[in-house]
Amino acid sequence: MSDKPIADHALLSDCHSAALVSRDGSIEWLCFPRFDSPAIFARLLDENAGHWSIRPAEEYKTSRRYLEGTMVLETTFETGTGTLVLQDAMALGDREQRHELGAGAPGILVRRIECTKGETEVEMEYAPRPEYGLIHPYLRPEEGGLRARGGAAVLMLSTPGLPDVEDSTARDKFEMHAGESRCFALHHRSTEEDPPNVCDLQECNDWMDWTVRGWRGWSELHRQYDGPWRDLVLQSGRVLQALTYEPTGAIVAAPTTSLPETIGGGRNWDYRYAWVRDASFTLEALRIAACPDEAHHFFEWMAGASAAEVHMGRELQIMFGVGGEHDLSERKLGHLSGWRDSRPVRIGNAAWEQRQLDIYGELLGSADVLSDQLEGLDDSTRHFLADAAEMAASRWTEKDEGIWEVRGGAADFVYSKLMCWVALDRAIGLADELQQPHRVEAWTKTRDEIREAILEEGWSDERQAFAQCFSSNELDASVLMMPIVGFLDAADPRMRSTIDAIERDLTDGRGLVYRYRADDGLEGEEGTFLLCTFWLAQALAMAGETRRAREVFERAAAHANDLGLLSEEVHPNTGELLGNFPQAFSHIGLINAASAISQAENSSRS
Repeated sequence: MSDKPIADHALLSDCHSAALVSRDGSIEWLCFPRFDSPAIFARLLDENAGHWSIRPAEEYKTSRRYLEGTMVLETTFETGTGTLVLQDAMALGDREQRHELGAGAPGILVRRIECTKGETEVEMEYAPRPEYGLIHPYLRPEEGGLRARGGAAVLMLSTPGLPDVEDSTARDKFEMHAGESRCFALHHRSTEEDPPNVCDLQECNDWMDWTVRGWRGWSELHRQYDGPWRDLVLQSGRVLQALTYEPTGAIVAAPTTSLPETIGGGRNWDYRYAWVRDASFTLEALRIAACPDEAHHFFEWMAGASAAEVHMGRELQIMFGVGGEHDLSERKLGHLSGWRDSRPVRIGNAAWEQRQLDIYGELLGSADVLSDQLEGLDDSTRHFLADAAEMAASRWTEKDEGIWEVRGGAADFVYSKLMCWVALDRAIGLADELQQPHRVEAWTKTRDEIREAILEEGWSDERQAFAQCFSSNELDASVLMMPIVGFLDAADPRMRSTIDAIERDLTDGRGLVYRYRADDGLEGEEGTFLLCTFWLAQALAMAGETRRAREVFERAAAHANDLGLLSEEVHPNTGELLGNFPQAFSHIGLINAASAISQAENSSRS
């Protein structure tokens, strides 16, 4: 099994796929050529599923950082005899457009190591295991590198030395002295493409330099946030961009699968897909932390991916593959032991077949926030957004599985009704842009009916709070979205009472928020949810409780690792990060809460 802490990993991305690098210089996770492609290195989920490590051969201490304005990782190893600096990146092209980051990505992972002081011995171990560890490829030495064949992938490792090869694993040791550097590159192609070539030292260095320049160019255009926790907010913006699949505009929820919500339990899901909900929230957060240049691209992709549903009048699917694929059938990989023996490891996600009525509100909500980016929409995209509003209007009274994708049966979730209200409220404001003014009267009537139902049936007299479902007394952190979407003022007595109830009854000993505590049809328990904790901070800020909001925000943000990365959840006893990593939802929550606190503090001073 693998048991390195989740927080010990760093993210690399070329806006096509992602890798995770451990603190000790090992690539523990890598999918090529897409986020959801079968992993080439998967030691994150099983000790025998592949890795690529470069580190000192003797005892060392490490520190690390991202180069300023980039997702290029720099790890410094201090030994008793010298200092090594390792830079890791998924390569960008030489002519990256700052608004289309990743468009020229070549599908190469680049690693550059330099001895900056003294001398030390370095060891490299390269063990590719395509298809999640099922394949032990044949490694064939060539001039300047190693070619790996096996399965549907061809890999070329460009290396300055000739490693020893045994049992599909290559190992090398070499001395480095101050001023010396070596560069390595791993190039992926499918068996249907021309085989990859060896990269020489100059080419490897060029790929690294172009990648630094590409990320910095993007960051220079995306630095408008100037409030508290600025570095964390801007870093979160880069993380969200790193989770974007450039060819289509799809945004994945996380780049990993099956990192558990509870250690040793079965709540292990594949998050390498584009949820309509998550992607919509991501676009809104990028407006604050960066800029929403991707909005037009995303809505056109969504309209295309959903064309069949819209045309046939069927409900919108809640998630898609990054290329727009619909069938995301779930299966288990029984040969993998999972992170800390958390079985099963899953690929695919059965939630694609669930019904979630909230997605219409999230789509129309993000379209409204980004309306200035949507000029010149084509007719199919206009129809898509208008039909989403119609779907919310016609089906809001029906039951669904809710935002948290429970597997205990459909219910009248308050959050789902709330987001149907949002869909209609925003559609009314966008009616002219959508060329639908004739629908405003009907949309207004239904919107007001939804509001009345939520206020009457969603309120629990027993809890003095809005509940998870109609006629329920269970709490659910998702109702914190009421003031955030403008349904109810945060200072309204009912909302203040709800905020207090959640802070009192739905938090752990650290003051972090659970999503809910009700039975959800799944075995085991889960950790506290970072997004929900940031929602609490945001709601408190909107209610004018800026001191409390700061305290809640800082409790959640303190769980970011040394690189500013957050997973989905936190272990309630140990404070350790849990769940897929890094998690878009958590970074979205951080950005929005920081912005809300900044606005509230500025308002109180004016």
